[in-house]
Amino acid sequence: MTGRPRRGAVHHVELWVPDLARAERSWGWLLGELGYRTHQAWEHGRSWLLDDGYVVVEQSPALSAPAHDRRRPGLNHLALHAGSRAQVDALVAAAPAHGWSLLFADRHPFAGGPDHYAAYLEDADGFEAELVAG
Repeated sequence: MTGRPRRGAVHHVELWVPDLARAERSWGWLLGELGYRTHQAWEHGRSWLLDDGYVVVEQSPALSAPAHDRRRPGLNHLALHAGSRAQVDALVAAAPAHGWSLLFADRHPFAGGPDHYAAYLEDADGFEAELVAG
């Protein structure tokens, strides 16, 4: 950790997933590419740390449903700074090999508007990551 975090900064985000191995493959690759490092591992989960915040994926025994639906109430997507436009493009090119598919391909890379260069990726379990350039 880098010291005292800024008040209001995100401490961590925890995603409950239906398949830990699949989530580790997709999220572990993506977070690693964005500079996160492996932080913790336990029977039902993994976490990756960047500066003062971390992301957790957990296949909790307390799950109440078998699948995630980003269009239901709850988390729609996780938006992450992804570097330059070229770095976003490289992530998009490599993503399918790690379980991600490109959303809104007909409007990529400006699906968020003409001044918002980003890639919207979805993993095999329906979780969405928005990779923002800039």
